[in-house]
Amino acid sequence: MPEFAGLRSWLVRRWYAGAPPLSLQPLSWLYGMLVRIRRALYSSGWLARHHPGVPVVVVGNITAGGTGKTPLVLWLAERLRAAGQRPGVVLRGYGGAERGPRLVGAGDTPAQVGDEAVLIARRAGVPVAVGADRVAAARLLVAQGCTLVLADDGLQHLALQCDLAIAVVDGARGFGNGALLPAGPLREPAAMLGEIDLVVIHGADATGIAQGREALHMSLQPAPLRALLADREEALATLRDQPVHAVAGIGNPQRFFELLRSLGARPVEHAFADHHPWRAADLAFDDATRIVMTEKDAVRCGAFAAERMWYLPVNASLPPADAARLLRAVLAKVAGEDGHA
Repeated sequence: MPEFAGLRSWLVRRWYAGAPPLSLQPLSWLYGMLVRIRRALYSSGWLARHHPGVPVVVVGNITAGGTGKTPLVLWLAERLRAAGQRPGVVLRGYGGAERGPRLVGAGDTPAQVGDEAVLIARRAGVPVAVGADRVAAARLLVAQGCTLVLADDGLQHLALQCDLAIAVVDGARGFGNGALLPAGPLREPAAMLGEIDLVVIHGADATGIAQGREALHMSLQPAPLRALLADREEALATLRDQPVHAVAGIGNPQRFFELLRSLGARPVEHAFADHHPWRAADLAFDDATRIVMTEKDAVRCGAFAAERMWYLPVNASLPPADAARLLRAVLAKVAGEDGHA
């Protein structure tokens, strides 16, 4: 709905540029109180936590919107497979109509299980399960023989007991105005990072997020362009000095637009809300200019793909020392050791 999209756009601008809106502060206080009560109920045992029987590694964030969680989950899945493990990925399946729990199959669509679930299932080559009840979904993965569960965006899903918690933070945006939802972008108080096993900063720590803590660092490296309509790719050099319609329905569209500029492209920006339900009309631009989108958006646009539609895959990249530290911490949990690094 255009009205909702406009309101969300206004909110995001206020979150990352200026003080929290005074009119929303009471709602933020109420939200914060509910977050604290909920955590206290789980900590005291009034609400039960459940473990699926294999180590659970949560990759999440404490802000609304994208920070790079899914690329890091894909990175971990690939390296765990190379290390002889059989990981599986569990997620809610946001944007999908089915509440699960269920395994994601080769023929499943984003309308059924969500765009991120389809993307991970295609890219990771590991079992993927979705469900509002992530404990039940994780148990489906264990039944498939998985030796470890990677939970994509699970820091706030307290019913699934976690063995290692990883928070991904956008180094450029940080915590915005520092307020809790809806006055700010925080899903949890910033102090929550002190309880997280590992903090991964996506990009340069421009806002001083680490605050003296020994954080890990991650960047996103683009792969060759891929066509939506056929199994073919083009070198990134073809973007140089070329105008493109850049479309992004992700948490931080500006990061995608800036990436295209860094590759020499001249993007005409078309920003949409995260998990936007794409229609052919959204991409009916009145010229023949190439359209370039994110991989997550491409998953939703496959049904009406056209010759000029391309997507730009990205892969997580960590400095060698940080990569070794992260993988060591995860494998220590598989071995039943103390995985704190």
